[in-house]
Amino acid sequence: MRHKQVISVAFLLTGVAAMSFAGPSKPAGGSVSGKVTYEGTPAKQKPIDMSKEPSCAKQYTTPPTTETVVTGPGNSLADVVVYISAGAPDEPPPSQAVTFDQKGCRYIPHVLAFQTNQELKVVNDDQTSHNIHPLAKVNHEWNKSQPPGTPPLSEKFAQAEFIPVKCNVHPWMHGNFAVLKNSHYAVSKEDGSFTLPNLPAGKYTVTAWQESYGTQTQDVTISGSESKSVNFVFKAKPY
Repeated sequence: MRHKQVISVAFLLTGVAAMSFAGPSKPAGGSVSGKVTYEGTPAKQKPIDMSKEPSCAKQYTTPPTTETVVTGPGNSLADVVVYISAGAPDEPPPSQAVTFDQKGCRYIPHVLAFQTNQELKVVNDDQTSHNIHPLAKVNHEWNKSQPPGTPPLSEKFAQAEFIPVKCNVHPWMHGNFAVLKNSHYAVSKEDGSFTLPNLPAGKYTVTAWQESYGTQTQDVTISGSESKSVNFVFKAKPY
């Protein structure tokens, strides 16, 4: 009987210790969500002539168009990078890499957002060679050839920067890297929507970047687990 009592006491103490180490649950962070739209008449995107690269041209039933301004229903703007530009600390990069694909002689996605020092993998899914050329100004500029069937290229950028990307072989290929200091970012969807979750209490500056229309900022204060609404409206440029 005494042996059983010792075991019971030991189990009870172990349970108490486990509860004390677990501690109270952390409250959920707040979030910022909203929509990016435009007013006015945006420039009409031009069809891309890929006749000089038949292996890519045959992948489309109708010619794809340029993507400097991607619009959706209700005057929405896609491919806008929305991020916390002030108020959040810098963060170490995640262990997983991001992928920039060259497929059909286009960059997929057109706008790729990731963190400083996060691994970037560049993939060539085409039957032709590409020369990927990020036109960095703050980071080191590089230009690398990638023949078909070769392994992904691996690179990192140490400094925050918005970097236009081009292919020296196919002049119509254009994309963008958004290299950011923390994980609080999103790229607006086709309907213009975005969400920045898991924000601790504090005051933040939210910035929206569009490659043709520039940037806009708004300040927002998160005091708990609430969701704040922030919308951006860009003035479209017809030409």
